[in-house]
Amino acid sequence: MQTEPNTIAAEAAARGMKVAFSRPDSLRPVVTNFCPGCTHGIIQRLVAECMDEMGIEGTTVGVAPVGCSVMCYDFFGCDMIEASHGRAPAVATAVKRVHPGNMVFAYQGDGDLASIGMAETIHAATRGENITIVFINNAIYGMTGGQMAPTSLPHQVTQTSPYGRDAQTAGYPIRVCELLSTLDGVAYLERVCADSPKNVRKAKKAIRKAFQYQQEKRGYTLVEVVATCPTNWGMDPTQAIGWMQENMLPYYPLGVYKDVVADGFENAAEAAFARAEGCPMVADYGKDGE
Repeated sequence: MQTEPNTIAAEAAARGMKVAFSRPDSLRPVVTNFCPGCTHGIIQRLVAECMDEMGIEGTTVGVAPVGCSVMCYDFFGCDMIEASHGRAPAVATAVKRVHPGNMVFAYQGDGDLASIGMAETIHAATRGENITIVFINNAIYGMTGGQMAPTSLPHQVTQTSPYGRDAQTAGYPIRVCELLSTLDGVAYLERVCADSPKNVRKAKKAIRKAFQYQQEKRGYTLVEVVATCPTNWGMDPTQAIGWMQENMLPYYPLGVYKDVVADGFENAAEAAFARAEGCPMVADYGKDGE
């Protein structure tokens, strides 16, 4: 039997007890259908905790595209929109422009964001759309059968690379944070992980910071989460964590890849004009503020 929102807290308060840990109100009381050991559930809980703590559930709109991410609309209590494969940034852009006062985020996997949706990803970022992307990088297509993804590692075995990814024919993996860090519209980028309590806390801090920057109208924000896919990797959850730590983290180093506020700017636009100060036309445009 599922517990309704706030029931645990209410019962504890009636008994004079304090709740130390319970389901976030922004996470609906439903049974999740992620595979054992998948870290999607951890990250979605962190997103919900941030919504609770910031008091924004009622003004937040999430976008769920195709793939394992599509099930977000079952789990989050905020308004959710389903987007076509790869089109989440475009849908999020439309929502934000129509409702600029709302918090708008897209929750995307690597096949969705970095393959069919790469154009939307690049252009939303370079336009500086004031939206937040939570990007799950597990180096494989999850829901559709375990095919090679844009983030699959060299020599990684998948359903469509049974002898391992051949960089000479399939190219090299895309490092999304490094790629987007070159774009002027980006305000904040951080790569995190959820393989330990310490890293889970860091991941939550990054997600909340991305949301806060959106509230403050600083520009495009993205948090990349290096994750596991035990089912399609053919491993148990413990093995998958170990494989990710040994192979993925060296290729996808954790850390902040861009933070315009830390660099001393108010927002991405101010940082962009500062980088272009040697161009008179751009400098004059920035001074006019138009």
